[in-house]
Amino acid sequence: MSDFERIRLVLLGGPYVGKSCIVRRFLTKSYNDKYRPTVEDLHNREYDLGAVTLKVDILDTSGDMQFPAMRRLSIATAHAFLLVYSVTSAESFTAVKQCFEEIREQRADFQEIPIVIAGNKSDLIESNREVRIEDVSEWVYCELPKLKVKVMECSAKDNYNVTELFKTLLSLSKIIPTEHNETYGGPLKRRSSAYVSATSKGRNRVPSPSLCSDKSTSSSFMPSSSSNNGNEASGSDSIKSKPRSRSLIRRSSRKTKQQMASAGGTGVDDCSIQ
Repeated sequence: MSDFERIRLVLLGGPYVGKSCIVRRFLTKSYNDKYRPTVEDLHNREYDLGAVTLKVDILDTSGDMQFPAMRRLSIATAHAFLLVYSVTSAESFTAVKQCFEEIREQRADFQEIPIVIAGNKSDLIESNREVRIEDVSEWVYCELPKLKVKVMECSAKDNYNVTELFKTLLSLSKIIPTEHNETYGGPLKRRSSAYVSATSKGRNRVPSPSLCSDKSTSSSFMPSSSSNNGNEASGSDSIKSKPRSRSLIRRSSRKTKQQMASAGGTGVDDCSIQ
């Protein structure tokens, strides 16, 4: 049975940048140029990656600040962010900077969160470009160092780099496997519990000490043949077992007396049950 990994990807950005179009293109391979303001849309998908079934929640948020409480909740619960601007709007790039400041203010682990900054509408760059990717890269890598971030351009209309956006997010989240899994400590796992991490290092599960003691003591209670009754009596002092029930002691005592009487050995007074 496959293990499960769950990740929530949150899209942030200003209005009219094409966040919903990117999600629609990725999930349904379709495109609609009619604009409909988004309040908040949550999409769920499952992907079979072999050893792991990946459950992805894609949260498409509003492009304005009419719902600040929902926006704060989306930032607080995200595992990765897709910040979207339009290459034809310098104002939308300013909105992305504001989105990042919100992330930095609300998330103390912002340097560890995978972030992809996507410039949408690359199909219009020849005539209407206002934001150069070099300017975006300079802001990210010079002013915001030590981040798990990638800068890309895409076109939801032409289906350019849309799938690569989400692949990059999963790669930064260390979910997509690479040829060498030593970096991640195991294939396809983004994170694991302490128990799984401890056992994966040794590859062999070590039984619990309580289970080991139960197995050793339970073996001393198993009925045996007459040939090794003496071994059980001699080794009873060396094995510290749980208290035996009264009914078990009576049955064992009667059986021992009968065996010793039939064998014609010493009297029953010489046998003591510990």
